[in-house]
Amino acid sequence: MARSRDADGPDGLLVVDKPAGWTSHDVVGRVRRLAGTRKVGHAGTLDPMATGVLVLGLGRGTRLLTFLVGCDKAYDATIRLGQATVTDDAEGEVTATTPVDGVTPERVAAAVAGLTGAIEQVPSAVSAIKVDGRRSYARVRSGEDVELPARPVTVSRFDIHDQRVAGETAYDLDVSVEVSSGTYVRALARDLGSALGVGGHLTALRRTRVGGYALDVAADLKGLTAAYDAARTRLGVDRLDRADLPALPLLDLATAARAQFPAHELTAEEATALGYGQRIGSGVPGEGVVAGFAPDGRLVAMLDETRAQARSLVVLAPAEPR
Repeated sequence: MARSRDADGPDGLLVVDKPAGWTSHDVVGRVRRLAGTRKVGHAGTLDPMATGVLVLGLGRGTRLLTFLVGCDKAYDATIRLGQATVTDDAEGEVTATTPVDGVTPERVAAAVAGLTGAIEQVPSAVSAIKVDGRRSYARVRSGEDVELPARPVTVSRFDIHDQRVAGETAYDLDVSVEVSSGTYVRALARDLGSALGVGGHLTALRRTRVGGYALDVAADLKGLTAAYDAARTRLGVDRLDRADLPALPLLDLATAARAQFPAHELTAEEATALGYGQRIGSGVPGEGVVAGFAPDGRLVAMLDETRAQARSLVVLAPAEPR
């Protein structure tokens, strides 16, 4: 397990399969304990109801998170038509019910087509978006009526796998979606129900991918916790010292960056120059954010290569003092 330069624990990304009922903050707190470091952050929240991919940065890995927040994402979900809720998901109070006898596969397909591609979406009012410095969900829960402005998002995939009548006021769809950052799948469920005139909300949500990180590299948080507790029990202590911590399945900085970003293979001279904060020529001009790798494979820096001269956005491997 790689150690950070400031000896504050491991470096890298940890992809976790978040359990239902946990907040993203809960997962960060647990991983801080499992990794023996406070330097843990995440690259985008998941609602407590949701499960699936949550990308965490540890040590210097937290410096990659800024570049991951805007990644596209993929989800599997179940949408219930015929019932609207205050939160647009199953955790909120039902605000309206409507018979679904007029809902047909043909009408559903047409409504889904209208929500695919580049669209304007009004985020769910019960969201973390700030309104005059205060979270929207806090305003809603205190009784305020919150109207958020629509914003452009892209739904690149909206596939229906199964649909079935689940009651007089319930018509369920199992779907997969791929969306741009900032898209609310809860809002897709709401808007699909609205387009069909029956209301809708989300009853299940599982994030299957964030950018280049999918469930196949996601660790089971319960398993990681069990390994920690087993070591603690074996040693007869309440909390493990760093030297006794079970290894976490981290993606090292280079592996994590190669999974998501275009690569600029640097010469030794370029790697040294970047380590000193100097600019170099762009290797892939026009690509935007690019990962720069030294000849030995180390991730040296994240680069802005929109112009002929590459500019360091963050240096991960500073040059040693001369």
